[in-house]
Amino acid sequence: MRSRKPTVLSTKFTITAAIANDLMRIEAVRQSIQTLPITPRVLATLRETARLFSTHYSTMIEGNRLTQQQVAQVIAENQHFPGRERDQDEVRGYYAALDEVERLAKANSSVTESGVQRLHALVMSAGKKRIKPTPYRDGQNVIRDSRSQAIVYMPPEAKDVPALMAQLVQWINSKDDLPVPIKAAIAHYQYATIHPYYDGNGRTARLLTTLVLHLRGYGLKGLYALEEYYAQKLQDYYEALTVGPSHNYYLGRAEADITKWIGYFVEGMAVSFQKVEAQARAEAGRGSSDQTRVLRRLDSRQRRALELFERSQEVTAKAIGDLFGLQSRAAAVLCQSWVEDGFLIVSNPSKKARRYRLAAEYEALVANGVL
Repeated sequence: MRSRKPTVLSTKFTITAAIANDLMRIEAVRQSIQTLPITPRVLATLRETARLFSTHYSTMIEGNRLTQQQVAQVIAENQHFPGRERDQDEVRGYYAALDEVERLAKANSSVTESGVQRLHALVMSAGKKRIKPTPYRDGQNVIRDSRSQAIVYMPPEAKDVPALMAQLVQWINSKDDLPVPIKAAIAHYQYATIHPYYDGNGRTARLLTTLVLHLRGYGLKGLYALEEYYAQKLQDYYEALTVGPSHNYYLGRAEADITKWIGYFVEGMAVSFQKVEAQARAEAGRGSSDQTRVLRRLDSRQRRALELFERSQEVTAKAIGDLFGLQSRAAAVLCQSWVEDGFLIVSNPSKKARRYRLAAEYEALVANGVL
């Protein structure tokens, strides 16, 4: 029997000396990165590497068996690994959800319930683009120890989930004096605590965290992967999330002191941010100029497509389709959407020999050898 119905945001924490120190480390790197020059080529490479790391480590935490190299092959080359179909679907879904996070961040959107539901749908979609936001679970789910089958956590009842999620989203969008890393940490913890779905909650929680950080000015040009830190300290990750006097949500979990979790989270941010700073400083030492503003407008596929234009000023829809493993019709639709976005222009309008070239600002970057 429930003792009472707690609010989702009744968490307690203390900013310890270690947490304060990590917050200062994060801020120092954040300010430094804004002024360090990074070439578009290196930015594209580092961002893509970070996205692949995020995909690999976030799915690995949930038991995915693909190696880091295999994840890259699935994403970039549409490679197939017999017996690993479910693992392949998971990495495609997570990568597609990262695209959605990037799109929402570019649009400077606020966090919405439908947006979170869409992220979850993409996580579970095997990379398919046409998806509908996933409704919350309609029954009770229980998290058990994989070995002993003992109950590790019993989330709130399904009937309470909509109200709890509405509170969480409202709180994320509210203005307060909390440092952004702590706000993101609480958002992660509370989403995992509500556990609004039967499956995919951990991956969606990590995506929500990334979205909150990007929207609040802590995107760091998309160059970091917090999931790598989680995976490398996985036991600490689970222990930091497991707090409270009981495994039952209604018996203390939602109101528990989460100082340990926040300490773990901000340390992970500090470590991840400093790794990016080291890479950026190495590039700055080569006398590079920062031209990220133009490249920042491109999605992951467009950044990869720039490789084709390094070899030729004009390309066909077939060449673009071959790069991404698309059929001819899908490739033509993609090219047309890029024309409408201002990324490409039609250089030869003939239906049989239609060719495309980059819009002037992107063509100039390629011509100057900075990509």
